Amino acid sequence: MANHASAKKRIRRNSRMEIVNKIRKNRVRSFIKKVELAIENADKSGAQKAFIEAQPEMHKSVSKGVFKKNTISRKLSRLSSRIKKIA
Repeated sequence: MANHASAKKRIRRNSRMEIVNKIRKNRVRSFIKKVELAIENADKSGAQKAFIEAQPEMHKSVSKGVFKKNTISRKLSRLSSRIKKIA
């Protein structure tokens, strides 16, 4: 249990930020799912459009500290290569 005022405040802040970060993570996941769904349906133009919409959201999550830079870079690279493979 926290004994100092600053520690108590930190606990309150951490619980608020946990909720915000979960929302941000889920938002990124939903953008990724839209791209993957278009890839599964072999809709290249739809996948590219969804990918373009997903990129800024994914990069934003990196700047907010929700995901690490290499994680998002890897995910974007893999999605991009899957889109290129669609004939």
